[in-house]
Amino acid sequence: MNIGMIGVAFVLGLSAIGSAIGAGIAGQAAIGTWKRNYLQNKPASFLLVAFAGAPLTQTIYGFILMSRMLQSSADPFLLLGAGFASGLGMGMSAIAQGRASASSCDAFGETGKGFGLYITVVGLCETVALFVMAFTFGAI
Repeated sequence: MNIGMIGVAFVLGLSAIGSAIGAGIAGQAAIGTWKRNYLQNKPASFLLVAFAGAPLTQTIYGFILMSRMLQSSADPFLLLGAGFASGLGMGMSAIAQGRASASSCDAFGETGKGFGLYITVVGLCETVALFVMAFTFGAI
């Protein structure tokens, strides 16, 4: 048995769990914002879907890193540790992104302004996952 394969599973599993949690947080905020807009007879912006879906990309990064790890000849214990730590880092990035997206939904839904600024902050949370993926590529 190659213990490194557990790390390969961790990287995708943990990033996907984070994506699911983050998308759930952001999605709840988008739905709440739309409801509030409907109650106030204001238009409900489709742009909130961008916030709700933003945390899903960490699953893609987890898959890309998993594929690279499957091809790696690195020490199995390195793969185990890297997979766990990287999956956790990407998953936490997705949760943070979901929380930032939730606040963005609330702010944009209330004012109809600032989309570019809000999506920039959401993107900063995403950057953590990209760094984790890139740096782990270098380590393995």
